[in-house]
Amino acid sequence: MNDKPIIEEGQKIPMTIKRLGINGEGIGYFKRNVVFVPGALPGEEITAQVTVVKRNFAQARIIKIRTASPHRQTPPCPIYEACGGCQLQHMTYSQQLVEKRDLVVQALERYLKGTKVQVEETIGMEDPWRYRNKSQFQTRLKGSKVIAGLFAEGSHQLLDIDECIVQHPDTTVITNAVKRILEELKMPIYDGKTMKGIIRTIVVRTGVNTGEIQLVLVTTRSKIPQKELLLERLKKIDTNLVSIVQNINKEKTSLVFGDETITLFGKDTIHEELGELAFDLSARAFFQLNPTQTVKLYDEIKRAAQLTGKETVVDAYCGVGTIGLWLADSAKEVRGMDVLHESVVDAKANAKAQGYTAKYVTGTAEKWLELWSNEGFVPDVLTVDPPRTGLADSLLQTILKVKPKRFVYTSCNPSTLAKDLQQLTKIYRIEYIQPVDMFPQTAQVESVTKLVLK
Repeated sequence: MNDKPIIEEGQKIPMTIKRLGINGEGIGYFKRNVVFVPGALPGEEITAQVTVVKRNFAQARIIKIRTASPHRQTPPCPIYEACGGCQLQHMTYSQQLVEKRDLVVQALERYLKGTKVQVEETIGMEDPWRYRNKSQFQTRLKGSKVIAGLFAEGSHQLLDIDECIVQHPDTTVITNAVKRILEELKMPIYDGKTMKGIIRTIVVRTGVNTGEIQLVLVTTRSKIPQKELLLERLKKIDTNLVSIVQNINKEKTSLVFGDETITLFGKDTIHEELGELAFDLSARAFFQLNPTQTVKLYDEIKRAAQLTGKETVVDAYCGVGTIGLWLADSAKEVRGMDVLHESVVDAKANAKAQGYTAKYVTGTAEKWLELWSNEGFVPDVLTVDPPRTGLADSLLQTILKVKPKRFVYTSCNPSTLAKDLQQLTKIYRIEYIQPVDMFPQTAQVESVTKLVLK
């Protein structure tokens, strides 16, 4: 009896790539085994070498592309393959939009077998570059040089990134200037291995529509040596730099921010505008990274909410209140909740600044929905924009119990969306799903799902 496995590490195999995976990798089959191949595109015929073998799948790398996809292009970024921050620069942008819709369709087929769902074409971006309004670059010392950037994919090696072509130019200019100043002042830079040093991360956020810039230095302790001199130098980088903030993160963690934030110079927040609305953003507050596409996304949420001016709206995972306030001019009442208290404070201030009387509270969506429901308040429209993990099961059960008439689900992960829809379709009908490309050149796809009570 021959027990030799069908597929082995190091083996060279011919493959045709059938589709794109959720992380942007090509997916093909070899003797009925699923094989993931980073950098391969649907329709390509390749020779690949197996790098990892697991029970249900294998991973491989391209050795030779025998037949290239007509949608393949040369990535414009010089460190594209090493970085891993983008996954689709080697694919034409028009095809990225096609594939992103297909990622949503694939997820639905996996979890909602037999349910026919209308998935619209992906809404793309006119200029799909330099769109990210925020950068978070880790720092390290390389000899006497201060470097800042992202970790190379699957490693602890930090890539020094002087220019990133999906980042807004303001974030690049400020980060590079900060690196030079830290180096000249010989500031103690954090070392991930020894956990010594103070300056850990450089975070820059720009108000794309206002020009205001905020710099956050994430440090391992509150005391910064040569603090006054450092601040004097930092203040001179750019006249639009209106807020310099320190955040303290003492923990050994992959999370960027700690709990304590101190304003070192200027304002606590920066001002940003979206359409007719204005927002003040504190250092840790969540705000969409692509303001141009955010307007399109929020317009789609508004379309799905189908407001007439008589509806009550609850904006779960409200952040700084952006979605609820986008809907407020067409709603009777807006309420929202978030677990991060700072975001709720910002949301209240933002509502007041727009002249809306919205109600924002700190806590989980399931807690407040149940509480309000017991008081006789059930929203006509519920909107959610959860993290990649999707809806907490406790929130899902609360929604099924409270039964808002209309439910608009904004998702950044087709898999968790489809999984949640499996539960929600017990009482809701899916009207349509509208994919929106918030992150061109990456495999991420956002979508707006309109659900109506059956």
